[in-house]
Amino acid sequence: VADDLRRAGFAVFGPSRAAARIESSKAFCHDVAAAAGVRMARAGAFSDEATAVDFARELAATGEGVVIKADGLAAGKGVTVCDDAGAAEVAIRALLAEASNLPAAGSSREVEGGAIFVIVEERLYGPEASLIALADGRDVLALPPARDYKRLLDGDRGPNTGGMGACSPLPDLADEEAEALLDAFHRPILAELARRGSPFIGALYAGLIRTDDGTVLLECNARFGDPETQVLMPRLASPLGPMLLAAARRSLRSEAWNAGIRGSLLPTFPGAAVGVVLAAAGYPESPRRGDAISGLVDVTREGGLVFHAGTRRDADGTFRTDGGRVLTVVGRGADLETAANRADAAADRLAFNGVQRRHDIARPFVHVGQGLAAGASR
Repeated sequence: VADDLRRAGFAVFGPSRAAARIESSKAFCHDVAAAAGVRMARAGAFSDEATAVDFARELAATGEGVVIKADGLAAGKGVTVCDDAGAAEVAIRALLAEASNLPAAGSSREVEGGAIFVIVEERLYGPEASLIALADGRDVLALPPARDYKRLLDGDRGPNTGGMGACSPLPDLADEEAEALLDAFHRPILAELARRGSPFIGALYAGLIRTDDGTVLLECNARFGDPETQVLMPRLASPLGPMLLAAARRSLRSEAWNAGIRGSLLPTFPGAAVGVVLAAAGYPESPRRGDAISGLVDVTREGGLVFHAGTRRDADGTFRTDGGRVLTVVGRGADLETAANRADAAADRLAFNGVQRRHDIARPFVHVGQGLAAGASR
């Protein structure tokens, strides 16, 4: 769509098909990162089960575990974290067996002449962070860092999902540290994509993990990520629209300067935001649809901030579940403790049959500076 609109003469905030491969193929992302000098986990891309299993066994021999990923898009669910080689082998076989039935996650990607279906990566440990930056092909302007909670259940248990909650700011990554991360990750990737003739214009999302041996890139997305965006938008202290238009017109730096922004970080209001996702019964494998949702009127009347994701409304006004992640409830406050308490209280008011949610988003709290903030998600 972006390509067609640009050919028709429109300014577009959104990457070209070629640049969007930074998300649609994890093998391509690894290739670009390597060329740009950006550190990612040790990994291999495979379409053959035997070689994928051999590499997984090699990684598992370190005792640190293995991560198996679908090469393509999988709605945030194409990742299996494995403790040993046996679990990795099961995950590899499952992904390759399902490849022909998954148009997004299983579609072949051409990397160095081979059709890629599965990525085998070393498992890394540490708190994760999401850093989203507006990009105009060359310059960047970052939203503040956020943290996404991927596992379905409290305590980071259960299967991976598209995200069960988020928070911002972070106790272990100050907003001001975003500048150094842009230099380490976003700017080199933008330069490499431009060198390849595919300048990236849009929201470049970097999923990072802060290990004992430094910060490492886990993945890139070619869009605003959710549920992080739901907690980031309330924090922004300047209009976003003019910056999106400036990025589309490839004039981000001058527009930011005219708006009084002197660094590479969008200005924010003081305080914190925490989002809690309410997911349907059966999510992530087989989400159930059609369950009536109660409590929405009361929560919104009391000032609760509720984002709809997987809902539909009947003729009589009743909202029903119509997707995996149904709603995200955002609490705001002077610090993360207050924001988390408000998000949980609002989520407690909402109900539907089989609702799934976490109760530990942005918790436990640790002292940071003069206030309270949340501990790491992993």
